[in-house]
Amino acid sequence: MAKKLRALVIEDSRLAREGLVRMLGEFADQVEVLGQADNAETARLLIEQLRPDLLFLDIHMPGESGFDLLEKLDYTPRIVFTTAYSEHAIRSFDFNTVDYLLKPISSLRLAQAVDKLSIDSNAEPEGVRAQSRPALDLNSKIFIKDGEHCHLVALASIRYIESCKNYVRVFFADPAGTGKSAYVKKSLNQIEERLPTQQFFRASRQHLVNLQAISGIEESIRDGFEITMNDGKRLEISRRNAAELKDLLSF
Repeated sequence: MAKKLRALVIEDSRLAREGLVRMLGEFADQVEVLGQADNAETARLLIEQLRPDLLFLDIHMPGESGFDLLEKLDYTPRIVFTTAYSEHAIRSFDFNTVDYLLKPISSLRLAQAVDKLSIDSNAEPEGVRAQSRPALDLNSKIFIKDGEHCHLVALASIRYIESCKNYVRVFFADPAGTGKSAYVKKSLNQIEERLPTQQFFRASRQHLVNLQAISGIEESIRDGFEITMNDGKRLEISRRNAAELKDLLSF
C-alpha cells in the first residue's frame, strides 16, 4: 500500500480553500491535509514546521506569489498548482509539479491529480534508486559526459551544484585550477543521495555546496544569510539552513 501523502492547502480565497479541503476528504486514504494557509508568509511557517510531502498551491495571492514561496523553500515537496490562470503552466514545470489544475476545480480533475500522485508514490523513489549505487567518498572521481565533452572530475574539486529544471549544472575546478562547468541530466535530489554529507551541504532548493569551497558567510539584506564560494559566486541561504551550516563549521 502506498504511503499516505502529507499535504498543505495554500489558497487565498477562503471558499476555494475550504472547498478543496472538503473535496480532498474523498481521498483521505491517500492524502492527509495537515493544514491550510491563505498567504505565502503563513504557508512558509507551516512548511518549515510540518515539512509536508505535497502542496496544493495557488499562484496568485496577496503579497508573494506561489512561485515566490517555492523559490524560498530549502527542499522540494511535490506540487499540485491550483489557479485560474493558464498562462503560468510552462513556468510551473520549473518545480516538482505533479499537476496544474484550473479553477473551478472539478471532482474529475482532482481525482486525476490524485491518481498521478498515487502512480508517482508507487514508483521507486529517487533515494532508493540512488542508494542502489555505491555512495561516493572524498576520494571519488565522477565521469560526466556533457554533449561532446567528457570530464573526469575529482569530487573534492566540485565547488557547487545548481539545479536547472531537468538537469543539474556542476561547477568544478580542473587540475590547473580553472573554473569549469558541465550539465548532468539528473535531479539535485538524486545527486545529493550519493554525495558524502561531511563534505556537501544543501544550501537551498537550488544549490548543493562543497563546504571546503566556502570562503565566507555573512548576513544578507533579506531574512537569511549569504555565502561566498571560492570562485566568487555568492549564494543566498535561508536563516534555518545557515544555522545548520554554522553548526557544521563550528567546533
